[in-house]
Amino acid sequence: MEGVVDFLNYEIDFSKDIHITVKAILIVIITLILASVVLKFIKKIITKNLPKEDKIKFRSLFSYSKWFIYVIIVLTTFHNIGVNITGVFAASAALLVGIGLALQTLFQDIISGVFIIVDQSVHVGDIIELEGKVGRVEEIKLRTTRAVTIDNKVLIIPNHLYLTNSLYNWTANGKETREHILVGVAYGSDTELVKQLLLEAAASHSAVLAEPKPLVLFVNFGDSSLDFKLIFTLNDSFLASIPKSDIRFKIDTLFKEHNISIPFPQRDVHVIKSEN
Repeated sequence: MEGVVDFLNYEIDFSKDIHITVKAILIVIITLILASVVLKFIKKIITKNLPKEDKIKFRSLFSYSKWFIYVIIVLTTFHNIGVNITGVFAASAALLVGIGLALQTLFQDIISGVFIIVDQSVHVGDIIELEGKVGRVEEIKLRTTRAVTIDNKVLIIPNHLYLTNSLYNWTANGKETREHILVGVAYGSDTELVKQLLLEAAASHSAVLAEPKPLVLFVNFGDSSLDFKLIFTLNDSFLASIPKSDIRFKIDTLFKEHNISIPFPQRDVHVIKSEN
């Protein structure tokens, strides 16, 4: 028995100021095991009634948070059993500063990920635009967001960019979005006929919703043309470039059938011959 006591009281010297006994290490291990069991129980209780998507987000957040909790438990346990943890901090101060600077961006990403999960500003399936890049969100992790562009290219977005840049969420108000096409016709064209043809081109496409109805605006008397804007609603803005292209083809066909011309900029050049 005396040998067991001596073994438990055996001190391991990490430095001149840091001495930890075997008993302290065993206490910390037991505490971590108990903490792990308690944390698993808490996670099970919290995620029991959560929707599947929120459950995945919580588990991602929990996986990072538990390591921070473990560190707090270890330091608190050492302090309570009489281990001088100030020596640990003093010995590792320079290392912690270096690690902190190196992981600054990582922590920004994680904090931003927490904000995204908590305030629900972005969801899986949303179409977002960030720094001129557009993609459909496929996965939101604590450090990064994964989105796929219309070209099937994967965007890996560090979450801290949400805090430092303006984010456009195309589908925050729903999947349906208003799109438009600009077109100019020659001066002297029948503007009412142009309006009818533009509405016909929009209505002919299956991706254009009947409600709200397509709209034509006469936007300007341009330098070389009468400018119109055709406005319509799509049920999937992520693929908007395809129906917009189809509608442009239809407009070109209808204009040719009704002798409506689309002008190009023209300039008159006057040459003045000087007499010498």
